Amino acid sequence: MAAEGLARWRPPHDQDRTTSACLTGAAPMRLHRSFYRTNGDLSMSSISTGLRALASRRATALILTILTVYASSVAQALAHDVTPGDAGYIQEIWGVHIISFIYLGAKHMVTGYDHILFLLGVVFFLYRMKDVAIYVSIFALGHSVTMLAGVWWGWGINAYIIDAIIGLSVVYKALDNLGAYQKWFGVQPNTKAATLIFGLFHGTGLASKIIEYDISDEGLLWNLLAFNVGVEVGQILALFVILIVMGYWRRSPAFMSQAVVANVIMVGLGLWLTVIQINGYLAAA
Repeated sequence: MAAEGLARWRPPHDQDRTTSACLTGAAPMRLHRSFYRTNGDLSMSSISTGLRALASRRATALILTILTVYASSVAQALAHDVTPGDAGYIQEIWGVHIISFIYLGAKHMVTGYDHILFLLGVVFFLYRMKDVAIYVSIFALGHSVTMLAGVWWGWGINAYIIDAIIGLSVVYKALDNLGAYQKWFGVQPNTKAATLIFGLFHGTGLASKIIEYDISDEGLLWNLLAFNVGVEVGQILALFVILIVMGYWRRSPAFMSQAVVANVIMVGLGLWLTVIQINGYLAAA
């Protein structure tokens, strides 16, 4: 999106942009004001403003650094991979292991860069906690249904194909954040429906990977439910960090221009993920 179009562009979600930033309880504010009152006295409010300005700049640098690190490392990993140690563990045990599977689910979520990127895209312009809760719940519902059903009934999709679709989900959401569909087609897709649909794909991706392993039927249902609980715990932890960083980042006067850069990077990452998976599929064919 051209820079001159930013003044007219609004994020696709329907929340009021003047509402409080998530977790901070305050709307974005002017940051570059003097630490001192006109009489030269240093006030507590001025100190607070200065600290928030510093935190905002650091938050901006942090999130852009995170995206850059993702860009440099994503080619070395495959989405939804289960580490050899974890794969061996879930194939060797039998019976109900609630705590272990909660841990494995949480670990998968916080280390699943495809989930994190999509989740970041979903909440990028959600300023109200109510909206965050709604969209994250929709995503959780989608991936929970297909993950549980896929493993329980033993159906899935080729891991490379489903992971390529998941890569495209990141592209879709980043373009949505950039207002691309409004600009190109003059329409705004239903963001809730899209979040649910891509949640279904994310869950299918995980199910497709899990069913590759010979998991004991003994205690399978309880272990799957525990794993899903762990995924949600991991999602909450990841979301907590994302919202804190985003809350401070939104205080930056340069947030909107930096948001464009960040979402363009996310488009590139999603395309990169997709190409990696397509190449993997062709190589394995």
